[in-house]
Amino acid sequence: MEKLWYVVNTYSGHEYKVKEKLESKIESMGLQNNIFRIVIPETTEVEVKDGEKKEKRKKMFPGYILVEMDMSDESWYIVRNTPGVTGFIGSSGKGAKPTPLLPQEIDKILANMGMSRVDIKSEMAVGDMVNIVDGPFKGMSGKVDSIDVENNRLNVLIDLFGQETPVEVELFQVNKA
Repeated sequence: MEKLWYVVNTYSGHEYKVKEKLESKIESMGLQNNIFRIVIPETTEVEVKDGEKKEKRKKMFPGYILVEMDMSDESWYIVRNTPGVTGFIGSSGKGAKPTPLLPQEIDKILANMGMSRVDIKSEMAVGDMVNIVDGPFKGMSGKVDSIDVENNRLNVLIDLFGQETPVEVELFQVNKA
């Protein structure tokens, strides 16, 4: 089983309805081990109107939702045939399975929303080995020294010039080794 992220095209303005219908299908059909998370990419903008600050949610990609799933025939069929879904992005059609998003693509989208692809609480622990895949220490490996759950950051001990050196990285910049 491989949890990967896919982009699903919906009718514009129907993103929440599709998410709701898909979540109820997952619940009623017991697909929690095949389809994991459904995310509508949004940002929060602060708007000042008549001297009052108002927070407004704005969709990053209108007409699209992100689905974290194991791409099996059953899960593909369930998502594809949910009312309001027009298809997967990265699929040639004719029953072809779509291409998942690359880890760095989904990491940037989720980081803008204050989320992470990796569930820090259950998938990452102090002492775990990680590979740094982005930033100035790209290509290096190290051991997790501490975890800042609130800010999605890790302190990683890497070997720098023969000396163990702590560096702070964002969660999207690492993969578990």
